[in-house]
Amino acid sequence: MTKTCAVKFLQSSDFAGEASHKIAYRQSVGSGPGLIWCGGLKSDMDGSKASALHNWAKAQERAFVRFDYFGHGASSGVFRDGTVSRWAQDTLRIIDELTEGPQILIGSSMGGWTALLAALARPERVKALLLIAPAPDFTQKLMWENFSDDIRATIMEEGIYYEPSDYDEPYEISRTLILDGRENLLLDGPIEFTGPVRILHGLQDSSVPWQHAQKLVEKLQSGDVEMTLIKGGDHSLSTPDNLKKLTAQLQALCDQMA
Repeated sequence: MTKTCAVKFLQSSDFAGEASHKIAYRQSVGSGPGLIWCGGLKSDMDGSKASALHNWAKAQERAFVRFDYFGHGASSGVFRDGTVSRWAQDTLRIIDELTEGPQILIGSSMGGWTALLAALARPERVKALLLIAPAPDFTQKLMWENFSDDIRATIMEEGIYYEPSDYDEPYEISRTLILDGRENLLLDGPIEFTGPVRILHGLQDSSVPWQHAQKLVEKLQSGDVEMTLIKGGDHSLSTPDNLKKLTAQLQALCDQMA
């Protein structure tokens, strides 16, 4: 088994007038294009997919960075204070401070949204995307539009709603998260990313329907977009067979960019 890289911390600059915070990350150096893992909501950089892809990258002697957003994992901050804007800013800090040259962003679930936002903000650096059950606009199109009137009222009047989850703790859905999400919507117009994009999505995904990713395919302006639907695949896509599919897609993207 490949030795795990030590956790390091990047001091992030102030965000929207708030105090700076520490972004936890693991990094290995190597050849390019570099690879950056962008995790999902309430996940951390030591999840099975992030760890497996990092081990694969190290075996290939390829540069790789995985990190925890504000309020996630080993990074500082409180989750309920986080927003899509802040998490996208964390992604940009990783690109700007820790990497050089062309990068491939690997975005899982919400990480698909932050990866897309980062790609649009840094087109000269982000050259390709590998997206796993991507969930751009999820705060509006997968949450708000499906919430009952009572839940919407709780969010707006009390400022927080505790949504049950399959994990140990509920999701804390704040009014700030919902309002900020509306400032970052992508699916209502063309998405001006022109590099290659590969999407993997499970047909049994109960968190992000595969049809949501299909909408993303339609909005992307790149002429090189491919979506693979995995029969029986759930939202995590972390079985050994699914991980093989992910690394195969990543290898193909690296070869294409070489």
